[in-house]
Amino acid sequence: MRIATWNVNSITARLPRLLAWLESSGTDVLCIQETKCTAEQFPAEQLRELGYESVVNATGRWNGVALLSRVGLEDVVTGLPGGPEYDGLQEPRAISATCGPVRVWSVYVPNGREVAHEHYAYKLRWLEALKAAVAEDAAGDRPFAVLGDYNIAPTDDDVWDISLFEGATHVTEPERAALAGLREAGLSDVVPRPLKYEHPFTYWDYRQLCFPKNRGMRIDLVYGNKAFADAVKDSYVDREERKGKGASDHAPVVVDLDVRPA
Repeated sequence: MRIATWNVNSITARLPRLLAWLESSGTDVLCIQETKCTAEQFPAEQLRELGYESVVNATGRWNGVALLSRVGLEDVVTGLPGGPEYDGLQEPRAISATCGPVRVWSVYVPNGREVAHEHYAYKLRWLEALKAAVAEDAAGDRPFAVLGDYNIAPTDDDVWDISLFEGATHVTEPERAALAGLREAGLSDVVPRPLKYEHPFTYWDYRQLCFPKNRGMRIDLVYGNKAFADAVKDSYVDREERKGKGASDHAPVVVDLDVRPA
């Protein structure tokens, strides 16, 4: 069974690439972030024509998450149970479902903007709510994973030059402590192998030739419970999808599991 996560940075802009990638990659379940569309604008019919059911949590121009599956979609939960609000609203940043033998979440963790910004405090509250929401599944025997754009680099090695991030979000101790909280709940970081260079970065800014110069970050993460981690046969970052015209600034992270998609 092949599961992947991909921040597409607008599903409308990326739709031709997404459809082509689904046809060529053999992916059974895809977690999508940053759809940047309403639920009505989501391309469910085009995906259905490729054999994928889909569910989406999206309300407009920003944010938005989705799950695509060709092995079933059951027990869907839209949103983060107990999650905090920002500007009076619970943003569309989480969706979960059971896909065959595996339960998965697609999450788009708040960016945080700046350490002194209210969005940073919101990010930490959101991660605390995520830990509480996944605790039961994390401790269970069924393969379970939370995949998505966490907007956190777990270690200094997960950014191209840590000296340039002093005092910035994505690398602060409270953010990394929140990831440690997920590990305490029974989830572990499924680190993909790099297909090029030493570190498996997943995001490269569009500016300043960051991708050709490999000035990237690993912020798209897969956190799985023991049953999930034990079933992992391989994991890698598909850097090819960051290349060329019309690419997202993120690349898909792919995980192959030794489980049957019942």
